[in-house]
Formats: sequence, structure tokens, C-alpha cells
Amino acid sequence: MSEPRPPLPPFDYESACIKVRKAEDAWNLQKPEQIALAYSPGSQWRNRSEFISGREEIVAFLQRKWSKELDYRLIKEIWAYSENRIAVRFAYEWHNASGDWFRSYGNENWQFDELGLMAQRHASINDVAIKESERKFNWDAGVRPADYPSLSDLGL
Repeated sequence: MSEPRPPLPPFDYESACIKVRKAEDAWNLQKPEQIALAYSPGSQWRNRSEFISGREEIVAFLQRKWSKELDYRLIKEIWAYSENRIAVRFAYEWHNASGDWFRSYGNENWQFDELGLMAQRHASINDVAIKESERKFNWDAGVRPADYPSLSDLGL
């Protein structure tokens, strides 16, 4: 049986914001096996045009993702929430093996089970080429510092 992942639904604004920041922090640490534990064993994803089912596929997906998206930095921001659902907007910056930089913009819709595990994740994402000098996510690898600006503060 899976361990509960607080905060648990039903969400209020504060608990939804905590859930969003925990997800952002986990993805910025880039540890696929640990990240997968925040999802239900049968979690269903749509990520761009890819359909993913279960923790093993989540781990494989994240490993592939971060082997191509280098120096990844992510910021998530709450958009809306309800009883067991949260919508976020996000942006992340990365470069490929050739050194070309990108900022990827997206929206995600999340649905949680009673243990606070994400049972569904639907992500729509668009990539925009940027120059390295246009980067806005310049913290050291890992979790975004607490005092680092949000997407809105950065004008994104």
C-alpha cells in the first residue's frame, strides 16, 4: 500500500499551493524513483502526445526526459483548485546536447486520490527557443530558492 502524501484533499488555497510547490521541488531535484512515489500506482498521464501509465513508466519517462533536457530548471504556479483537483501553469528552461536553449511553457491538470497521490496528470507543453542570455531561471541546480521570483513576478 502507498503512503499518504500530504496535503490531502479536499484542498483549500493554502494546501493546493503547498502541493504545487512540493511537486516543483521534487521535479527540480530530478530523482525519478522518488518522484514516482507521489503518483498512484496506476497513475495515468498525458504528457504532450505521450500516454504514460503507472510508476514504472513514469520513471522511464523522466529518465528519458532529463537525458535530453539538460540543466533543467522549473517554476510552477497554481492556476485553480477544487476538492481533489489542481490546475497549474509552469515554465522550465533547459538546453539540448548541442547547447541550444529552450523555455518550455505549459499547463497541467491534476487529480488526486484520497491518499494525496496524483492519479491523473494531463500536460500540454510548448517549447520556445531562447538565447542563453535570455534565461530567467538562474539558480544553482536543485530546488528553487524560496526568495526566487515566481512566474508572475518574472513576467511569464
